[in-house]
Amino acid sequence: MANNGDNFKDEHGYIMNGAWYPRVTSIINIKAKPALYRFYGGLNSFAEGEMIKQKSADEGTLVHEFAEKILVGDESLPPAYIQPSIDALRRFLEQNKVHVDRDWVEKRIVHYKERYAGTIDALALIGGKFGVLDIKTSQEIYRDYNLQTAAYFASLSDEFSTLQTRWILRIDQTQKCLNCGAVRRTKGGREKIRKNGGDLHCQHEWSEMTGHIELKESPNWKEDFDAFLAAKKLWEWENESPLKKIGYLR
Repeated sequence: MANNGDNFKDEHGYIMNGAWYPRVTSIINIKAKPALYRFYGGLNSFAEGEMIKQKSADEGTLVHEFAEKILVGDESLPPAYIQPSIDALRRFLEQNKVHVDRDWVEKRIVHYKERYAGTIDALALIGGKFGVLDIKTSQEIYRDYNLQTAAYFASLSDEFSTLQTRWILRIDQTQKCLNCGAVRRTKGGREKIRKNGGDLHCQHEWSEMTGHIELKESPNWKEDFDAFLAAKKLWEWENESPLKKIGYLR
């Protein structure tokens, strides 16, 4: 935790219209993450986990940046090592006729009543429904993501009366064994092989890297929003001292 008030504000929030608000992503970090604990538990050291996590985050950030470029019509070419992911996204957007409001890509939002802020990835029209679209590059879609999208939805629901739903759009890339069908994922420089019924003793011969898109809709947001507000309360309790120092809490 940062002791300096300005450092805390920079690390955990945004200034919106002259006032400071904590970021949604900082707030939800208060929640335990069992999948992350299992990840660290399967490695040789904490330092190894930190190195893999940072490399994976850097790769995910790059995919995220190029995904947003596509959403606003920028045709810049991505680095070759993430090209399969970006190609898969282009195909998905075209095949599913996804329409995005360019003015609301990577847009900061604020909920004045509940006093938090965030940055949404996009507002989109998919299958005739208008909603919040959040992009992830994880190996699966975790339930925790619902806290984030519910916070975004709640902050926008008064401004957009036609807002109907939320989506997580997951972008990934893997290789498949041409002999046994096992699947390999190498994000962050860590090889992870899922057998998928394949031969345990196979001398794998891997295909070219292939991009994958998964879209999950979660239209019912209010229960998730209640959980987010509970997490916010706990986050405020945990950070009571710096929050009082900067005047957010009394």
